[in-house]
Amino acid sequence: MKLLTERHADKIRGVLSCLDRVVITGTIPHICHADGMSGFLRNEGIRIFDFPQWAKKLRDEIRANAEKIAQKNGIEIEFMRKSSFRKEDRVKEVLGRRGSHPGLVHILSAMESCSTYQPWHDKKTHKTFLKPDSGKCLHYYFYFILPELGLCYLRVPTWAPFRLQFYCNGHNILAFQLNRHAIPFKMVDNAFSEIEDWDKAQSLSDSFSPKQLHRHLDRIVREFCPVIAHFQERYHWSIMQLEYATDIVFRRQSDLAPLYQDLVRTAIHSVKPDNVATFLGRRLTGQYQDEVGNDFHTRIEGTRIKHHMGKVAIKMYDKHALILRIETTVNDVSFFKHHREVEHRNGTTEMKVAPVKKTIYSIPPLIGIMAAANWRYLQFISAIEDPTFSLRQLDKISRPATDSQRSYRGFNLFHGDDLLLFQTINRGEINIRGFKNRDLQIRLNHMSTQKISRHIKRLRKHGLIKKVAKTYRYYLTSLGRKVTLAALKLREMFIIPCLRGDLAI
Repeated sequence: MKLLTERHADKIRGVLSCLDRVVITGTIPHICHADGMSGFLRNEGIRIFDFPQWAKKLRDEIRANAEKIAQKNGIEIEFMRKSSFRKEDRVKEVLGRRGSHPGLVHILSAMESCSTYQPWHDKKTHKTFLKPDSGKCLHYYFYFILPELGLCYLRVPTWAPFRLQFYCNGHNILAFQLNRHAIPFKMVDNAFSEIEDWDKAQSLSDSFSPKQLHRHLDRIVREFCPVIAHFQERYHWSIMQLEYATDIVFRRQSDLAPLYQDLVRTAIHSVKPDNVATFLGRRLTGQYQDEVGNDFHTRIEGTRIKHHMGKVAIKMYDKHALILRIETTVNDVSFFKHHREVEHRNGTTEMKVAPVKKTIYSIPPLIGIMAAANWRYLQFISAIEDPTFSLRQLDKISRPATDSQRSYRGFNLFHGDDLLLFQTINRGEINIRGFKNRDLQIRLNHMSTQKISRHIKRLRKHGLIKKVAKTYRYYLTSLGRKVTLAALKLREMFIIPCLRGDLAI
């Protein structure tokens, strides 16, 4: 099967996969938890109940630093009084007047919730310590442009434990790399509409360096959060949110519009929870408790379809009616697993499949994982976008298949046991792990083991599944995936709606 990028190659300028939104949190390791802060105060000879007075001095230091920076740059700190205030719109307005040259852009401040600690004395144990608590404090948003990172912001709270939040965009980082390599390009918002060398741009995008990002973060902290000088350690940076986008850039809006409408209309009906799990490299089991589903949303910029599984989602939308974007977003990177070194409590290590760590040094492996999710989704929509080949094969498998010994009847994918069989083998977990006879017995419990074995033999003879050598496990072949998808699409989007009278024939 050809991907839609191959079928419509004459209408496409290029394809680029790149990090998009990157949100990182910074914590001071020894004071980011209550026990650590309690120990720090004791080591410094500060009473636990004097924690508020100690924190107030550092708060005043951050405030004075913000006012000094604002005065130095001729900027007035703007306080956000309404919760409906959109920071992005305000910064865009400032950039329209100021321009996009490097330097400080704007400073916003707001009273927002924060994590903190409460002094506590336990009358039973007679111990005094800090307990985790929450409250509100003044936060500063420093918006600035760095040549290497583009437009960024650092959110600095004025109260301990000083948990920071940093934002940048991967497309801006790539733009700097393209400029450095003298590769001409054009951008529309946070997307590339033209690049002279798409392959070189992809190579630069894949070479993202967390070490360089770490150096920038440490320098930014020293400038905007001076209290770090009071602690004998650096900030630890972990991933809060990560977006990875695959952009298919069309030459004209008229080329994308009809294709996109058909893709969205089909995907909203045909993508099931197990498909979402498959896109994201997971399998759906009975133990999974979080939400899985689809969401169709109309925005000012256009429409967007979103498939979510817990704190991870994969989206498709038409950006500026010119770019078909497939984007995987993760708000908890431990959702994904990969093969890495795991250190045990006894000090030993081993290589095994384990959840991704939240450190920024996990970004390179995450790029590979999220790019694979986008690619699986692209495969899926390519199959539903042009099912003509699959329909020819669908007609072929409805006829008997023969070998030297006997004939095996064809399949009816629209009715009865054959429909139930194909709905089962098309489930997400089976696409990932394959299946055995007993796996089908669980879902097709009205069939005997012998009957399921006969169905498996028919599937093999029609070339729809293949057996893993020296096992009793089977996988769908490429033909099997295409044919089942085409049949289920026909049934759910055309046959059933026509029978209900929802579609005119």
